[in-house]
Amino acid sequence: MPTFNGFTSSETFTAVPDTFFRELLSQIDDADELRAALYAIWRIEHTEGPVRFLRRADFGEFASGVDKAAARGILLEVRNEAGEFFFLNSPRGRASVEAVQSGKFDPSQVASAPPVERSNVFTLYEQNIGALTPLIADMLREAEREYPSAWFEEAFGIAAAQNARNWKYVEAILKRWKEKGKDERKNREDAVKDFKRYTEGEFAEYFRE
Repeated sequence: MPTFNGFTSSETFTAVPDTFFRELLSQIDDADELRAALYAIWRIEHTEGPVRFLRRADFGEFASGVDKAAARGILLEVRNEAGEFFFLNSPRGRASVEAVQSGKFDPSQVASAPPVERSNVFTLYEQNIGALTPLIADMLREAEREYPSAWFEEAFGIAAAQNARNWKYVEAILKRWKEKGKDERKNREDAVKDFKRYTEGEFAEYFRE
């Protein structure tokens, strides 16, 4: 058996619902099903687009456990003349299945794609703020489209230095830089002023998560 060298400090993370550990882990007694379920959670989180699903072929070496994962309800299966499509049994997945069944979305029109590498902003969020949620992940993707990638590390660093481990604060820094220009000499002072304004001033109640 090859030995594992251990996780690194630069790892990205995949959000696994607590219910998986509280309920499913003790119920699953088949290793193939467990591997298929975990792979689906990871792969779907690393898929882009509002509707995320896998084909049987996407599971590769883990395909042998797909049917059991679907039978248990971890995965939702949709079949049509184009093949089989598997969705995670989550709010997003259930809504996607409804869209397919109502004819609003045709998964056969979407080509299979390899998993997307997690961007640096996801890593920065996890290292400086905490675990990702689907909502936060969508907000980070939107921010990536709006702000230069080089700004994120410094903005997260400023937030951490102020012990403001909050995405709203990081976003406020980015917005200020975009609106008023990113002056390397002034932005840290401005960040401190903004932090006090949002956390101690008139907007404090809206700033709290």
